[in-house]
Amino acid sequence: QVQPVESGGGSVQAGGSLKLSCVRSDNSACMAWFRQAPGKEREGVAAISGGYSTYYNASVKGRFTISQDNAKNTLYLQMNSLKPDDTATYYCATTPVCRWGFVLQPSGYSYWGQGTQVTVSS
Repeated sequence: QVQPVESGGGSVQAGGSLKLSCVRSDNSACMAWFRQAPGKEREGVAAISGGYSTYYNASVKGRFTISQDNAKNTLYLQMNSLKPDDTATYYCATTPVCRWGFVLQPSGYSYWGQGTQVTVSS
């Protein structure tokens, strides 16, 4: 298993959009995006299992969309209507076996990317 690699972070104004990408080495059973702001714990943002079941943190539901392209071994996070509170380092995480009940918990994942910074200004 090769470490996932994220890209697509950047700086935007509130209300703007960004799309994050994560290239991983295989089609893991569960994949997710997490984020961590300075001084805060890492939190689950969105997860996808079996290629179609999706899970979202309540704070991003309706604004963010997680998806995957198996042909490209790539996981995406489309982020719309961004808010300053979305500012954080975003991490891609994968696991070969889903741990039900932990799909939005860091302990449910085995492999982590290095992270990509997202900054939203007001």
